[in-house]
Amino acid sequence: MTSPDRTQRSEIVWMSTQEAARRLGVTPRTLYRFVDEGSLAAYKMGRVFRLKQSDVDAFIEQARVRPGTLEHLYPERKASAGPSSMGD
Repeated sequence: MTSPDRTQRSEIVWMSTQEAARRLGVTPRTLYRFVDEGSLAAYKMGRVFRLKQSDVDAFIEQARVRPGTLEHLYPERKASAGPSSMGD
């Protein structure tokens, strides 16, 4: 006999492509691109695609930007900060 806790944790929560796209904040077309590129798993059930909520949540966590990785997006601060008194 399995405990209710164990059954609850192993239950798969399925999402439609519309629900998954909305959760990710992207268009369905972008969602299909993630699936086609292999970044996000999807399952074809008959004529529809379904995604596991746990896979969508894991995808969100993997997309998290780590501090210090965006330096290429802004000018180097040291180069723009010159001496305050140039001729003194």
